[in-house]
Amino acid sequence: TSVAVAGGMFGIWLTQNQPGLAWPLGIAGFIATIVVYFMIIRNPARAKQTAWIYAAIQGAFLGVLTHALDSALANMGYAAMGGLALQAFIITISVLISMLALYYFRVLQPTKKFTAAVQVLTLGIFVTYMISFVMSMFGAQMPFLSLGSAMEGGNTALIGIGLNVLILGVASLWLIIDFGMIEQQIKSNAPKQMEWFCAFILMVTLVWIYLEAVKLCFRLAVLFNNRD
Repeated sequence: TSVAVAGGMFGIWLTQNQPGLAWPLGIAGFIATIVVYFMIIRNPARAKQTAWIYAAIQGAFLGVLTHALDSALANMGYAAMGGLALQAFIITISVLISMLALYYFRVLQPTKKFTAAVQVLTLGIFVTYMISFVMSMFGAQMPFLSLGSAMEGGNTALIGIGLNVLILGVASLWLIIDFGMIEQQIKSNAPKQMEWFCAFILMVTLVWIYLEAVKLCFRLAVLFNNRD
């Protein structure tokens, strides 16, 4: 977590002092995190040596993104109370505590059907995001999904918020699966190095939750400021 925070601070510094390098490095960082992610998934023992790379790069990416969205709000004459980073952090921690409580009291459990449903939903979201990314390379935007829809107002902005909340919900459900995996590792007396893998998997989910939270906070800031 501390590595991710340090990466986020570096990302903000980079955006402020070397803005031209922010997005090229962001793309390179995205590719690097994908490589590191699959390296660790294929061999959990690698988590101890490489998880910090994922944390640092993702922290920097989220720092760049959050600062860019705060700047976009400022350019429009809007503002998010306390800043988008604080709002998204509060949402992330609240989701973590809520999901932990639901898991602890056995309200939600990572059964085979539950896990399969979450995996299918996640695959659908991933494919949609990839299509949106390809469209953006050609100057087009995915209706409702892109943050540009927040500026359109009306039903378009509201549908965008609804989709954002839905995706945030799916990301949150992965915490139940993560908690189940961690509990299983503990009960099976797994090797101590698996602690790094469990921490890595949990961090991946929290990064996704924060990402969706900061986008949601941005959409809400635009919506409420437009109403003013």
